[in-house]
Amino acid sequence: MSAAVDTLPDMLARLKLTAMRDRLDGLLDEAARGDLSLRETLALLCRAEVSHREERRIQMATSIAKFPHQRTLEGFDYSAQPSLDPRQVRDLATCRWVANGDALLIQGPPGVGKSHLAIALGREAVRHGYSVLFTPATALVTMLVQGHAEGKLEQRLAQLAKPKLLIVDEFGYLPFEPAAAHLLFQLVSRRYERGSILITSNRAVGDWGTVLGDEVVATAILDRLMHHSHVLTIRGDSYRLREKRRSGLLKATPAPASAGAS
Repeated sequence: MSAAVDTLPDMLARLKLTAMRDRLDGLLDEAARGDLSLRETLALLCRAEVSHREERRIQMATSIAKFPHQRTLEGFDYSAQPSLDPRQVRDLATCRWVANGDALLIQGPPGVGKSHLAIALGREAVRHGYSVLFTPATALVTMLVQGHAEGKLEQRLAQLAKPKLLIVDEFGYLPFEPAAAHLLFQLVSRRYERGSILITSNRAVGDWGTVLGDEVVATAILDRLMHHSHVLTIRGDSYRLREKRRSGLLKATPAPASAGAS
């Protein structure tokens, strides 16, 4: 019997149950202190292994997603953006829209937390088991343009169609190359009703024709994006400018004089 016990860590290692192996003594001591039955002890060991594997899965998927910062929904300051409905954000955090392949547009002026929400919702999607890729809009277009020039557009489109959720950040902040509209249309068409797209933008959808330089293609893109879509519109002040006003580095904008004032 003792020989069998001595080889238990080796057997767990061969079965790739590394969390059980590494925490074996502590978990068995915990089971003994709790006077657990054999079945309960086995469940305790399995929970430790499952928890360890889930933690590793999330870490790996988060790394693959290429989030530029670590942001959470708990860290979002709703009091600073009263136009935003926390209930709608909580509903989006369930990721049903990702499961359905819907699109999500987060729009508003610079500095109001659009990227924060995009990253936080992307992390929620990872936690729910979905593959995610985060990319700035300019980097996305550059990738497509280079792929087209090198004869590798199909490879790039296949790569970008693979994640269940593609997050495109800061759409409309900088002008795009002339070929961008047609390339983005191909990407959106490839993902249509197959994978979700989350786009953050400081431009209203009515301005997308100007941003892309092609009203017809912009309309075709929006037709596919808005067919199954959700929209978060943030109307508020920039976090960065507000902090500068608080610190006295930036003067508050004076209120306009009322009519009839001397």
